[in-house]
Amino acid sequence: MSKKTNKFTASDFGKGEEAPQENTFYFGQQNFKWMLIGLAFIAGGFLLMMGPDANTVDGKFDPNSWNDGIFSIRRIRIAPLFVVIGFAIEVYAILKRK
Repeated sequence: MSKKTNKFTASDFGKGEEAPQENTFYFGQQNFKWMLIGLAFIAGGFLLMMGPDANTVDGKFDPNSWNDGIFSIRRIRIAPLFVVIGFAIEVYAILKRK
């Protein structure tokens, strides 16, 4: 019984079947879509927080007046909720597998 050996020469190198290359990039198209949705929620939340400060009346600073608009539901509840939802969507987008 003869022992068969696999001997390769330099001219044989690279002539075999090539293994298909796997895409090593982790994020797919769906991940980027969810990231953009999350960024839109975060940006929308920060835009909802915008408005005049406590001492601004009709666009002018007045130290003798008080603007209760800084405590509106939009600025205190809804806008931070949008930001938190946006960050949760970002976490989902990062952890989602292809």
